Amino acid sequence: MCLGLCVGVALASCLCGSAPCLLCGCCPSSNNSTVTRLVFSFFLLLGTLVSIIMILPGMETQLRKIPGFCQGGSTIPVYRMCFAMACFFFLFSAIMIRVRTSKDPRAVFQNGFWFFKFLILVGITVGAFFIPDGTFHNVWFYFGIVGSFMFILIQLILLIDFAHSWNEVWVRNAEEGNSKCWYFGLLFFTILHYALAFAAVVLFYLYYTKPDACAEHKVFISLNLIFCVIISVVSILPKIQDASPQSGLLQSSLITLYTMYVTWSAMTNNPNRECNPSLLSLVSNISSSSQPTPTTTPGTVQWWDAQGIVGLVIFLFCTLYASIRSSSNAQVNRLMQTEEGKGSQVESKMEEDGLRRVVDNEEDGVTYSYSFFHFHLFLASLYIMMTLTNWYKPDTTTQAMASTMPAVWVKICSSWLGLALYLWTLIAPVLLSNRDFS
Repeated sequence: MCLGLCVGVALASCLCGSAPCLLCGCCPSSNNSTVTRLVFSFFLLLGTLVSIIMILPGMETQLRKIPGFCQGGSTIPVYRMCFAMACFFFLFSAIMIRVRTSKDPRAVFQNGFWFFKFLILVGITVGAFFIPDGTFHNVWFYFGIVGSFMFILIQLILLIDFAHSWNEVWVRNAEEGNSKCWYFGLLFFTILHYALAFAAVVLFYLYYTKPDACAEHKVFISLNLIFCVIISVVSILPKIQDASPQSGLLQSSLITLYTMYVTWSAMTNNPNRECNPSLLSLVSNISSSSQPTPTTTPGTVQWWDAQGIVGLVIFLFCTLYASIRSSSNAQVNRLMQTEEGKGSQVESKMEEDGLRRVVDNEEDGVTYSYSFFHFHLFLASLYIMMTLTNWYKPDTTTQAMASTMPAVWVKICSSWLGLALYLWTLIAPVLLSNRDFS
């Protein structure tokens, strides 16, 4: 953790363009919102790394040697670590409610005092490991379910924004330069996304359904395939194109591919092994029709599987993108509570050393909602907790972890709601033509 603090200070120094104040950790020459978001994201990534280390084989045994650590039952270190991160970010989300400009005294605490904020995080983390088990794991599991549901939607919104920005930049480059090259790139990635999604659907039907069983999986795959076809067709309708010229098949193809990932992730949480073969059995052609044997070692979980790895990669991308994004999409900005201050601008400032540095001027209005940003990281902490434990529910009776159908339905419902949100971004400019969606 001390190493993490040193890296955090170094990160702040590089991004500030000068050494931050040793007392408060803020940049002496700027109020850089991007730096702030990146450092807070670094705290989250550091906590994620610690969580991964804690569930490595043999680490739990070492933790149990500490007097008073996790007394009273089974130990799930990931739940403790992610509980601490969630409390930390929720605390800041509450503190930063309705901060409108950098003149607000709370903005100083948002953009500085990194050393003290790191100490707060460490203190909450240490305290979390001394909470008696009792009903802690079961209650926090349901918090994780709800929070992860919301975070999956945020991931989809960020992917929509990324796809819109991607399409906008490449189309602009095509209009200004070598049009054939840029248009070919758009076409290539659009076809690639749809090809991967179609291949995924075929594999889902082959390995996650049976002729006389797995009815839920058949419904999930079929419905999501139909919904993805619908949004793809809608995105290229003439009226949609007239109202939103930036919409197109590139965005729809990326959303389709992400929807297929969420569908796969949901099916891998089905407790029925006949409908949920392990990746090892698929590769080695070993039958896995028998019911799974619960984990017998208290608190031991199998988390490093294929869908978990993909989930972590998407999480890392979305977290970093949320920290540096500057979108021109008004609908996404409203959903993500960014660029709420109309007077906020990015300016350049000449320093005494002769170097020109970028300065975020938030005196007239903040460029993003401080409170919502921390709430987003709060949800991300819960999502990491569920991803690292494979969405398994702690079983206090058998001292084990078990797959549950609620996790399946949470992911599937989040994919449906996410598709509905994307559809709304397409049809809203047509239905509400009197409003400005530019």
